[in-house]
Amino acid sequence: MISFLLSIITLIVAYFVYGKYVEKQFGADPSLETPAITKQDGVDYVPMKLGKIFLIQFLNIAGLGPIFGAIAGALWGPVVFLWIVFGCIFAGAVHDYFSGMLAIRHGGASIPEIVGKYLGNGVKQFMRVFSVILLLLVGVVFVKGPATILNGLTGVDVTILITVIFLYYLLATMIPIDKLIGKIYPLFGLSLLVMAVGLFGALMIEDYTIPELSVANLQNMQADPDKYPIFPLLFITIACGAISGFHSTQSPLMARCISNEKDGKVIFFGTMITEGIVALIWAAVAMAFFGGVRELGDTMAIEGHNAAWVVNTISSTMLGKIGGFMAVLGVVAAPITSGDTAFRSVRLTIADSFKFNQDKLVKRLMVTIPIFIAGVALTQVNFGVIWRYFGWSNQVLATIVLWTIVKYLMDQKKIYWYVIAPAFFMTSVVVTYILVAPEGFSLDYTFSVTIGVITGLLVTAGFVYFDYQNKKKNKEQKVSIMA
Repeated sequence: MISFLLSIITLIVAYFVYGKYVEKQFGADPSLETPAITKQDGVDYVPMKLGKIFLIQFLNIAGLGPIFGAIAGALWGPVVFLWIVFGCIFAGAVHDYFSGMLAIRHGGASIPEIVGKYLGNGVKQFMRVFSVILLLLVGVVFVKGPATILNGLTGVDVTILITVIFLYYLLATMIPIDKLIGKIYPLFGLSLLVMAVGLFGALMIEDYTIPELSVANLQNMQADPDKYPIFPLLFITIACGAISGFHSTQSPLMARCISNEKDGKVIFFGTMITEGIVALIWAAVAMAFFGGVRELGDTMAIEGHNAAWVVNTISSTMLGKIGGFMAVLGVVAAPITSGDTAFRSVRLTIADSFKFNQDKLVKRLMVTIPIFIAGVALTQVNFGVIWRYFGWSNQVLATIVLWTIVKYLMDQKKIYWYVIAPAFFMTSVVVTYILVAPEGFSLDYTFSVTIGVITGLLVTAGFVYFDYQNKKKNKEQKVSIMA
C-alpha cells in the first residue's frame, strides 16, 4: 500500500504548501467585503459559517464523480494514482480556487459572466449556452444514478424514484440557500467523509493488497488497451477526483456565502484536495476488493459495468450493515445534492444572463419550470450516451476556465506558468478525445493525438504571444509618456 499512502500524504502536503502558494499568487485580501455582505438578499447571497460552507461545497462538487469515476478509472491500474494526485494538485485545485475567488471578486457572478469578461463576448455567449446544457446533463445524470442505487436497495420502481428526486430538486432550486441546503447538506457531506474514512480504515486493518505503482505496473491494465488508451480516456473518465468543469459552476454558489476571502483556500482548494483523497480511496478499494485490476474488470463485465452494484457490494462487505448503510447513504446523497445545485446553478446562470431579479418566488418559478421540463425530457435519453457526452463537455468547460484564469493573471501582470501548463494539457486531452471517440469523429488514434497536442501548443502560443504584445504595447506607452 506504499503508493496509495504516499499519494494521500502528497495531497495533504500539497494543500498546505501549494495551496499557500496559489493563495499568495491570487492575493486573497481579508479586508475586502465579499458579495455575501454587500449583496445579502436572504435567498442566494447569505453569509454562512466556514465549516458549513466547506461541507456544502464538498458535497456539491463530489457527486458520483470521485466514486464512479474512480472505480471506472481503476480498470487502467495503479497509473490512476498519478492522474488523481497530480491532476488534483496542479489542475483541479487551482481551477476550483480561482473559479471561486474570481466569483467573489466579481460580485458572485456565474462562470459564463467571468469567462466573458476575460475571453470576450463571443465566448461568453457560447459559455452561457454550453454551461446550461452541461448543468442540465449533470442534473439528469445525478437523477438516474441515485435512482438506480435506491432501486437496488428498496425495489421501488426507477420511474417513481426519478419523479420523487425531481420534485425535491424543484424545491431545493428555489428556496433560500440557508433554509434547506445550509441545514441538511453538511450532514450528508459528513456522511460521505465518514464513508471514505471507514473504507480507508478497512483497507488498513483487513487483509487487502493494493497494486503498487512500480515500473512493471506503470502500464495500461485494461482488458483491451488498444480500445481504451490511457490518453485521453483516463483523463475524461476521472474528472471530479482530478479536475472537473462542473466545479466552476458550483463555486459561485458558495462564493455568495463567504464572508472572508481568506476562507477561499479552505473552501475551494481544500474541498478539491479532499475530493482527490476520496477518489484515491475508491480507486484503491476497487482494485483491492476483487483481488486485482483484472478481477475488477472481469467482475464488472459480468455485472454489466454497473458501478452502483460495485459500490453497494464493497460498502456492505467492508463496513458491515450499519457502515454499509452509511456508505450507500453518502453515495446516494452526494449525487442528489450535486444534482439540485446543478439545477440551481442553471437558474442563476439564466437569471444572470437576462438580468432577471430572483428575490421573489414567482420570478424564480418563471426560470425554474422550463429548466425542469427540459431535464425531464433528457431522462428519456440513454444514460450511457448522456454520461459520455457529459464527461467530455465537463472537461471542455474545465479547459475554458483554465484559459480564463491564465488571461486574468496576464491582465493582473502576475505569474501564470503554473496555470498555463494544465491548460495546455487539458486542451490536448479534449481535442484528442472528440477526434478519436466513437461519439466524436472516430478518427485514427495517432492522428488524433497529434492534432490534439498541436492544438494545445497553438492555443498556448497564442496566449503567450498576446501577453508579449500587450506588455510591449504598455512599455511603448510608458516610454511615450516619459518622452
